[in-house]
Amino acid sequence: MDKKIPGIIIGVAIIAIISGVFLTLPNTEVVSQKSNEKIGLVINTPFQSVSLQQIDEIFTDASSTGIGRSNVYLFWNIIEPERGNFDWKQSDVLMGLNEKNDLKVTLYFSVINGPTLGPFPNWIGKPSINSIGEDRLVTVLDEILSRYHIVDTVIIAGETESQFRYSPENIPVYQELFLGVYEKLKQKHPDVKFGNSFGLHHVLNKDLDHIVTDLAVGDFVAFSYFPVDSLNDIIKTPEQAKNDLSTVFEMVPDKKVVFFETSWSSSDFVGGDKSSQEEFMKEMFEFYSENESQIEFMTWYRQYDKPEGTCASERQDVGDESISVGGGSGLGSSDHVIERLNHYVCNAGLIEINGNPKPAWTEFKNQIELIK
Repeated sequence: MDKKIPGIIIGVAIIAIISGVFLTLPNTEVVSQKSNEKIGLVINTPFQSVSLQQIDEIFTDASSTGIGRSNVYLFWNIIEPERGNFDWKQSDVLMGLNEKNDLKVTLYFSVINGPTLGPFPNWIGKPSINSIGEDRLVTVLDEILSRYHIVDTVIIAGETESQFRYSPENIPVYQELFLGVYEKLKQKHPDVKFGNSFGLHHVLNKDLDHIVTDLAVGDFVAFSYFPVDSLNDIIKTPEQAKNDLSTVFEMVPDKKVVFFETSWSSSDFVGGDKSSQEEFMKEMFEFYSENESQIEFMTWYRQYDKPEGTCASERQDVGDESISVGGGSGLGSSDHVIERLNHYVCNAGLIEINGNPKPAWTEFKNQIELIK
């Protein structure tokens, strides 16, 4: 993925937050239930503008499946718009909802965001990898982790293979930055795990496994996965997709792996349907059961579909959702590729925008129940 946004878009006039972290809503009750911290879901709303009550209900519905974690996508330019001055309004709501539902958080913090860097605050400008600033990065992540104790995993770079495909000479530069940040943050937050994420489908389609191997640093190596070719068409059967997932153990045999965003679209425009999505859900959990000891956790991307045409573009401002197109291959300028990516991502949810659950939603809940 390229530029990301938090799993929930806040479109409400008033946000009530107590103690800066916990979200309070009328007539709601937190229900204690058994959850599995190794199974996650990207929790999102079907539309950008929703009420506070609707957000609360969406989180409650998600947590009722038995998941134990979700992803939160935070950006440096939103968190620290002015140097030393932090804005927690948006993140407090998201973290409060996760805390209320007893969910651990995988934090995505985009120093690398596919073929692009950042987004960074204006006061930083547009730095290159070798001028990002180790101490500045440590400071902002320390602030986040000190405020939100439910964050137990941090992904510093996403779709990292797309950044270094054409500039492998920068790999040692990023290694040095990551390891410096890792060492300092581990001293302050020893229980938090840090790593980088790669687009497994890009790695396989473009033979970029050497970049994964070179940057297998930190506590784990994370992967997103779409069962697509370079044009964003689904070309795998659910069983073949399961085999794709297995390839990560050959790339990083000595590290725990994280499946940060695993998905299957039901859009027939790109060769998907609800039946194949449901079948892949079964294959994914079978894969998880067979390899649980090597998997840190596995998260499905995502809860709800989105309206067609709102999910990907060649380039969008921060605050909208976009996905890396073609992994820096030059295909990113193709309207054909972007169109197919839009259809894929907008239909990767387990619940339709009208609220009707897909068969894979029921299967998701059933599978979690089976592994409890």
